Amino acid sequence: MTVTTERTLILVKPDGVARGLAGEVLRRIEAKGYVLEAVELRRAPRDLLELHYAEHANRPFFAPLVDFMSSGPVLAVVASGERVIEGFRSLAGTTDPTTAAPGTIRGDLGRTWDAPVQQNIVHGSDSVESAEREISIWFPFLVR
Repeated sequence: MTVTTERTLILVKPDGVARGLAGEVLRRIEAKGYVLEAVELRRAPRDLLELHYAEHANRPFFAPLVDFMSSGPVLAVVASGERVIEGFRSLAGTTDPTTAAPGTIRGDLGRTWDAPVQQNIVHGSDSVESAEREISIWFPFLVR
């Protein structure tokens, strides 16, 4: 059996940081056996966020999403491990905290908000290609 070691970008969004959940998210990532390659708490500038979410630029939620993501500090993480992209997305749970399964980050910690964009604590890359693109935006020094 071939082991597929991958890297992914994980963001603890401003709602997760503001609620003091960054440590709990990191704990769950490490408990799953993934390696933290880079971790940085920072306020993301609008141009970085616009580049990160460029695929959504023509969607009505783009501007509110960039506004939300720039509203406070974000914890940016690069994690690696066997099938980490799929594994973290499973650990995170579905995007809607109301329907996310118990035991997932969003299921246990998420809230439903009456807000222009869903505030669901975390982002995780959805493919190897998007992970490499996102890592190059947030952590250019880690580009392979």
